[in-house]
Amino acid sequence: MTTDFPAFQCVALIGKYQSAEVAESLRTLAQWLRASGREVLIERASAEVMHAEGYEASDFEVLGQRADLAVVVGGDGSLISAGRQLAPHDVPLVGINQGRLGFLTDVARSNMLAAMEALIQGRFRPERRALMRADVLRAGHPVFSALALNDVVISKGDLGRMIEFEVRVDEEFVYSQRSDGLIVSTPTGSTAYSLSANGPIVHPSLGGLLIVPLCPHALSSRPIVLGDSAVLKVRLFSRHDARAHFDGQDHVNMQGDDVLCIERSPHSVTLLHPPGYSYFAMLREKLRWSEAPKEV
Repeated sequence: MTTDFPAFQCVALIGKYQSAEVAESLRTLAQWLRASGREVLIERASAEVMHAEGYEASDFEVLGQRADLAVVVGGDGSLISAGRQLAPHDVPLVGINQGRLGFLTDVARSNMLAAMEALIQGRFRPERRALMRADVLRAGHPVFSALALNDVVISKGDLGRMIEFEVRVDEEFVYSQRSDGLIVSTPTGSTAYSLSANGPIVHPSLGGLLIVPLCPHALSSRPIVLGDSAVLKVRLFSRHDARAHFDGQDHVNMQGDDVLCIERSPHSVTLLHPPGYSYFAMLREKLRWSEAPKEV
């Protein structure tokens, strides 16, 4: 499947901050894109690292309004951050990894110009990834809201002891739990923190939410996969404090009786994959499946 990417005439460049290698890659990409006749915008903080004159520096709101495409140079965290901010504007993203290929950034730095050529030729394949919307409610009123591409995590706070909470799905009581916390993940996030807590790998073409307990005080507690339209509510018991994390990039402290409400966002993130991309090949490479045993 191909898309008419040559119609993307305005390209935003976004890079991981405080990295000389990223700055060099951004300059190279900016020069190449301008030579191909594209308008180039640089995310404001990335422009400070890039030290390149003659390019317009813009914040994410302006990038979302004007850019047809965003190219993110860095790692998965950089792409997740950009995706969360650009999703309301439906700007597709390409990820260029500075080191080993990531779960989301699947273009190698050494191959980025050839990849850009393939992109211009319309040979990249789009893939939609679901986002979650999360709200922290206090006495029924929202005190914090965020989008998450990977996961929302409620965890024990500074006291370092287990927390207790109840879980409801579509207002139906599911269980009360005493544990270190709970991971609520998208299929994209099923290969992130959720995986380390023995959650299932869910193909990103599927919708739904994953509920994965963190060190539950009951051997019978197991991960649950919810439907795409489910609304999840986690109410913290009154004598407990906790902290909610959103993609590991934002967090908010929760008080007793606060409710964390999570559902699928109407927005999504569009990733553009290079020719030959395979989700299962990525899993084999990242998770070392079928790897020959090492000699001792």
